[in-house]
Parts: sequence; structure tokens; C-alpha cells
Amino acid sequence: MKPVDSKTSPTTSTPAAAAIDLGRRDWLGKGARGLAGAGLLTLVDPLVRAGAWAAGSDAPEKTEVKIGFIPLTDCASVVMASVLGLDKKYGVKITPSKEASWAGVRDKLVNGELDFSHVLYGLVYGVHLGIGGPRKDMAVLMGLNRNGQAITLSEKLKEAGATDGASLAKVMQSQKREYTFAQTFPTGTHAMWLYYWMAAYGINPMRDAKVITVPPPQMVANMRVGNMDGFCVGEPWGARAIADKIGFTAVTTQQIWTDHPEKVLGTTADFVKANPNTARAVTAAVLEAGKWIDASASNRRQTAETVAAKSYINTDMNIIVDRMLGRYSDGLGKTWDDPHAMHFYQDGEVNFPYLSDGMWFLTQHKRWGLLKEHPDYAGVATQINRMDIYKQAATAAGATLPKSENRSSTLIDGVVWDGSNPAAYADGFKVKA
Repeated sequence: MKPVDSKTSPTTSTPAAAAIDLGRRDWLGKGARGLAGAGLLTLVDPLVRAGAWAAGSDAPEKTEVKIGFIPLTDCASVVMASVLGLDKKYGVKITPSKEASWAGVRDKLVNGELDFSHVLYGLVYGVHLGIGGPRKDMAVLMGLNRNGQAITLSEKLKEAGATDGASLAKVMQSQKREYTFAQTFPTGTHAMWLYYWMAAYGINPMRDAKVITVPPPQMVANMRVGNMDGFCVGEPWGARAIADKIGFTAVTTQQIWTDHPEKVLGTTADFVKANPNTARAVTAAVLEAGKWIDASASNRRQTAETVAAKSYINTDMNIIVDRMLGRYSDGLGKTWDDPHAMHFYQDGEVNFPYLSDGMWFLTQHKRWGLLKEHPDYAGVATQINRMDIYKQAATAAGATLPKSENRSSTLIDGVVWDGSNPAAYADGFKVKA
């Protein structure tokens, strides 16, 4: 299935096409055979479940949908849901739509030009509260991925002696000048990872640095011409900076928060209200695509080759594939296999729209002055994170559901986040706006 700005499909124009098609048929074939002896959910054939949702009164209200994406590796499950034909299984046709910036994604979601989008978690929350543009009730249908972003520092900073958070703080303290760092959207994930990391080392991003907003595909070019000292963005742009010898990875975001939430499948509350069956069908298709990607290294490699195409990320497949497989090099001589690299499924853990994940972004929006007062943390998260739609989609896709709507994590500064007291958590940081 073609993205809107492409004249050729990756399934017919790349060497991986035949392998992807065979993988798709094998994947669907296994689902059709079912798994004897499994739990009640998996005893029901996934194809039968999907067919039940796609027929009669449960049929999708809108059968052709446009899903926005930014050229980042973590758009993969949206793209592969279309390329593998998983959308058809659930009675919809997904057309991926390549977008230039997160601000453009926001505007097109709000005005209805896009039905759904691969989108920053914090962007959805910001729009819902009116702090990231015009206020509009929004919906998070599922998580698309965990981990897999990075903070890149410039070669100039390396020469000055800054190679990690602690040394960056020392350089900024001893060598006084204006330091510029970039994120991709003011309320988005990359801004929050950048701010949290800097603050963990005593750097106040609101007072000690200049922070600018740059679209992901433009990060490397801007660092090349000296417009910034560092940036936080999704892959493959961290790896691209290293390959182009203009920067290095100071920290991965999974080192800031192991298994952190990242991009989500977002839409407006109005769309879900008018098209609940479509929302469920699209969520199920994308969920199953994430399951397929995570099923094997071969599937990940095929995915990397597909999304590298000009119509998607438009970069060398070799820049994408290593970090997609968890093979990291930081540009400083260190290499490692990362068990917490980008994941798209992990037995459904990646995809469930945890209330605590949504609330965390609200705590950081309050911490950095984007929200002036404490919101109703649980109330807002419950309104945005459509667990009802997700649970129905998970049933259709045969995905496992977690035992709790909240989860607990310890971040890089040693502070535990579990969603139990968000206001106290937001107010408890030493470094804040």
C-alpha cells in the first residue's frame, strides 16, 4: 500500500519485498492455524476475531484512513501495517502520509486532514490542555514503541571535554557562553528527555541554556552548520550524526528511563466518538504490525530496509538497522548490545496506554512551567488514554493485557515514578522552572 507522496511501493521496489511478502503470509498462516492449549484469548483464531470486528454493526465506519508519520525509525509499525496488508485483515486501508514537522502533524490532526498519526506522547497531552497549540480534546489509542531515542552532543563540545552529563555541566560552568540545544516539540517527548537529563546533572535547561525547536530530519544539518551544541531526537538521526562525524551519543533515552514510553498512535476525541470501530480496527492492525516487527531479527532487518526508502525516512538502511537491532556505537569508541533498544510489542507491554505514562508527561509540563497549575492528573490521563478501545483491539489482535493500568520505574536520577502522587512528584524536583 503506497504512502500518499510515493509513486512506488517498497514492497515492489526493494530487495526485501519477496521476503516481506513471505513473512506476511507465514505470519497470517500461523494465526489461522491457532495455538492449541493456549489461554482463552489465543484459542480464538485471530483471523476469526478480526473478521467479527470487520463485519455487521462492528464494521469500520471509515474504511480508508490517512495516518501521518514523521521520518523516524519508530514510525515502523504504522508503515508495516500497510505494507504487510494487516490493515485489510481488519477491514481498513491505511495510507501513511509523510509529514514535515510535529507542528504540522498537530495542525492536521486538529483540522481533520489526518485521521490518525504516529505522534509524540506529550504533543497529544499538550494539545488536549491547550499548551501545545489550539486546544482540542485528544486521544491516545496505543503506544507505538519504547526506547530508541538519543541525546547527541557536538564535536565542539567533545573537544571542550564534555562527553556525558557530568562533564557537560562542568564545561558549561567553566566556559561561559550561550549553549544551544534542540528538541522537536515544546511539550513532546524529546524536550522532556533533554530537560530531565540536563536537570539530573544540575543544569537548568530554562535558565542555563537556549532551547530551540527543530524538526527531526533537520537536526543533523543544523548541527553541521553550528546552530546547536546538542539535540534530542529519535533514530536514525542520532546514528546519522555519528556517521557524518558531526556529533556523538552522550546518552540514550533508555539510559534516562529504561523502557520509557515514546511515540503513540494519536487522534482526536471527536474522531473516536464518530468512528469507534475504525479506531479499534486501525489500533489492532498497527498492534499486530508491532508484534510482527518484534518477532525476529529478520523481521526487524526487513522493516529497516522498508522504512529506509525515500517515501519514508529517506536515509541509508545501514544507518537504521544497527540501532534497530540493538547494536550501539556512541561515536566515542564504545560499542554495546543494548537489551533495552527500541521495541514495538514486548508481549503487549509496549502498546498498553498506561495511565501512569500519560500522567508523567503532565508532571513534567508542570515542572517546566508549561502548566501553571496542577491538573487533574488521573482525570486527564483517563480521558485521553482510550484503554477501552485498546483492550478491544488487543482482543482482536491476540495481544496480552497487563495486570495494572499503572507501572513503576526508576529514572536516571534515582527518583521512582509510579503515578501514585503526581502533584508531589512534580513539585519534588530541585531543578525546575
